[in-house]
Amino acid sequence: MLRDRVVSLATPEAVEQFLADHPTSAIFKAGTCHKTMQGFGFVQEQLEAREDVMIGIIRVVEQRAASNLVAERTNIVHHSPQLILFKDGEAVFDLDNWDITPDALQIGFAKLPAGEAAAPQGTGDRSDLAPYLQVLDQFLSGVIDERRFEYVYTHMFRDDASLRSRDEVEVLGSIFGDVDRHMQMHAMMAGRSEDAALRERAERAYATLQSLAGQAPQTA
Repeated sequence: MLRDRVVSLATPEAVEQFLADHPTSAIFKAGTCHKTMQGFGFVQEQLEAREDVMIGIIRVVEQRAASNLVAERTNIVHHSPQLILFKDGEAVFDLDNWDITPDALQIGFAKLPAGEAAAPQGTGDRSDLAPYLQVLDQFLSGVIDERRFEYVYTHMFRDDASLRSRDEVEVLGSIFGDVDRHMQMHAMMAGRSEDAALRERAERAYATLQSLAGQAPQTA
C-alpha cells in the first residue's frame, strides 16, 4: 500500500538515512497552500503505479533543517511544494509549484529504473493516525464536547490531510466533509444547532481508522 511507502523526514539525519536506504526514491517538500494538496495528489497517482518507489515527506514549515539539507545536497533551489526524484542517491529530476503536473511527473518517473516492490516500513514510519484517534476517543467518551471536537478536528485535518493517502483522506473527511467550507460556514452560523448525525459519523470513522492503524476496533 502507498501509505506503507511514505516516510516523514523531520531531521537532516533522517534525510541522510532515507537516501542511504532508498537511493532510488522521491522526496516531496510540502508547504501549506493548495499547490501542495494538488501537487501531492498528482504525485500519489504516479506512486500508486510504482510500488518500487519510496517517498520521503518534508513539511518545510516545521522541518526547515531537513529541507535545507536536501537543497545543499542537490544544489536545487528550495521551493514548496517541490518534488525531487533520486537515482542511485543523486537527484535526476525536480519539479516546483504549479509545474507538478501529471504529464511532467510521468516524464520524471520514467527516469527511475523499475525495481522490486519496496518493503513496507515499520509502524514508526507509517502514517500516524494517533492524533485523530485520540481526539475521536475524547469526543465519543464525553471528555470534550461537540464544539471543541469540531474545532480541534477540522483544524488538524485542514493542516494535515493533503499529505495522506486517499483511503485515509476519505475516512478522515467523512465527518465534516470539505473542512475549509465547513469552517467558513461555522464562522457565519454562530450558535447553530448541533449536528444529530455527527456522533454516528464519528463512530464509523473511529472504527475504520483503528483498522487502518492496525488496531483492534474498540467501543468508545
